[in-house]
Amino acid sequence: MNATRVTRQELLSACNALLLPERFKDYGPNGLQVEGRAEIGHVVSGVTASLAFIEAAIAADADAIFVHHGLFWRGQDGRVTGWMKQRLKLLLAHDINVLAYHLPLDAHLTWGNNAQLGLRLGLAGSPAFGEQNLGWLAECAPDQVFESAEALALKVNLALARSPVLVAGDGRAIRRVAWCTGGAQGYFEAAIAAGADAFITGEISEPQAHIARETGVAFLACGHHATERYGAPAVAAQVAQQLGLTHAFIDIDNPA
Repeated sequence: MNATRVTRQELLSACNALLLPERFKDYGPNGLQVEGRAEIGHVVSGVTASLAFIEAAIAADADAIFVHHGLFWRGQDGRVTGWMKQRLKLLLAHDINVLAYHLPLDAHLTWGNNAQLGLRLGLAGSPAFGEQNLGWLAECAPDQVFESAEALALKVNLALARSPVLVAGDGRAIRRVAWCTGGAQGYFEAAIAAGADAFITGEISEPQAHIARETGVAFLACGHHATERYGAPAVAAQVAQQLGLTHAFIDIDNPA
């Protein structure tokens, strides 16, 4: 591995400078969530700080992990028992730092989850709707219009290796595509108001199927994990390159 090492604060400062967490009202703390060793040479990234991911990070001899879904969320039970104890016990025993960024990682205009999902789908969009302007919207070029929601679903399937849950709408051609990764099904009506012909996100709840049928706008639920696999490794790779660190992405599969 690369012999370059930096301090914990240097890594944290580089991540904060890129993601600007102070701009966001979020559901949990962004930045350093668990303090580990003072010097860092190897970073591993992933979607969620699960036990399986932590075990894989230990096997990879990581000094720090960089994730989208960290350990702590607003309103959760604060007791260190059960699964939380298991995760923290391993992290503290192996002196591993945990850096987690939620909405700032979704929002980054180049390396964030929404930007990276759009890149994989061939959609050149920008933030246009939703809470804190997190939802993205793209106008398809004339030669890139999808003839149907089913054609868009096939594109998603090929890009993400995941067959989406599709509520096809009224059968219109798809000229304007909106998306927001993860659990953003509540943004559907805002996407419709922004002029979308189809909305892509990770999850679907009961109301969205009815709204899609009644408005004619297609809804595609492509998997929370599947839509958010790309931001964490993109950001971590950028920061690692900037600081001269080594980096690896570890994907712990999740059917949700």
